[in-house]
Amino acid sequence: MHCTFGRSGSNVCKHPIATIYSGDIAGLSGLGAILDFSHEEGNLESLICVIGNKGGTGKTSITHMLCHGFGLIGRRSIAVLTDAARQPLARDGRRYVPLDGRSPDSLERIKDKLKAMPTWFGVIDGGGNRPDMDRNFYEMSGLALLPFRDSHEDIRTVIDDLETFPEAFGIPSQWPTNPWQQMAAERTLDELMANYRPRLLDPVYSVSASKLLLETHIPANLPTMLNNICRGLAWQVLKRLETAKTGAASLPSD
Repeated sequence: MHCTFGRSGSNVCKHPIATIYSGDIAGLSGLGAILDFSHEEGNLESLICVIGNKGGTGKTSITHMLCHGFGLIGRRSIAVLTDAARQPLARDGRRYVPLDGRSPDSLERIKDKLKAMPTWFGVIDGGGNRPDMDRNFYEMSGLALLPFRDSHEDIRTVIDDLETFPEAFGIPSQWPTNPWQQMAAERTLDELMANYRPRLLDPVYSVSASKLLLETHIPANLPTMLNNICRGLAWQVLKRLETAKTGAASLPSD
């Protein structure tokens, strides 16, 4: 897979893609059964899906942190809402464009728009406990991310997801910042996920300010620590996108 990266000359995204979003679209509980993005159509290399079978792993936070990070390093992006339980966020003041993709028609329009603008990235917030939708998002995307937190339950679930989606990458989310807790978390990964280490991104450390990105209207100035974490996340995702063309992610042989 190959991606072309563009640069934005301003801090806040303003682009015709915003015209796709023309108001709130009612969520559809059967969206997963309606969508049909097959490999025959091919995936969209500039599309990233943040998925996983377990809820509460930080998918929405990772989506918005990644898009914010893209904006900080001069890339343009959209954050695509697909969870009917959440409400769309305002675009004002953001370095990216949040769009409502909760209906099949709106999601298809977003996908078509991205095809016409290869320098933009789309990041899908997949929600939780929706395996059929996860499969559809995985097949239509150029990169799939599977967030998980520092718990045995999360790790068991993400291992299953890594087996289900062989080209996806796990991403430790809301990772502890206390040194002792970090050491314990790393030991847990060594014990339970040693064979999956090549498919894990660097941790996204827990920062309370990340909730500011999920407010309807974000503050004018965001904390430096949050910006640095978002920037680091964006760079490592770009690296994965650039290197993905060399081959699919796979488990090491025994």
